[in-house]
Amino acid sequence: MEIILRKTIDTLGREGEVVKVKPGYARNYLIPQNFATPVNKASLARLQKEQAAIAKRLAEEKKNAEALAAQLANMTVVITRKTGNEGRLFGSVTSADIAEQLTQRGVTIERKAIMLKEAIKSISETVVTVKVGYQMTCEITVQVVSETAVGV
Repeated sequence: MEIILRKTIDTLGREGEVVKVKPGYARNYLIPQNFATPVNKASLARLQKEQAAIAKRLAEEKKNAEALAAQLANMTVVITRKTGNEGRLFGSVTSADIAEQLTQRGVTIERKAIMLKEAIKSISETVVTVKVGYQMTCEITVQVVSETAVGV
């Protein structure tokens, strides 16, 4: 089934694109959630009229994503945690913890945008990928240190 995307979906495409998906996915999820519309003469005519506005929105989204990527470039986030004798953490460091540290530094990122494969459970330095929008990503360094090493 062919549909016109009303919102950018990472796995399918950008807003305004005509894509082909399975009929059940379109009928049961994309169309009811208002993420897409079925392709017909009326929807194609509406798409033609909205192309300029869509292009402007996508350009703005790209500009914001590039600005955020520049802000995050070469950033190191330091998180302190209590540790045991062998350097293992009591608990773990999750994407929510990283998002909180970034917010304290003035960079607002949703925790879902932080692509952490699994929680960090030991003292280490890890490179983490962050989705900044417009299908762009950047990398930040997360450094987990012991509270005793910091002297807290």
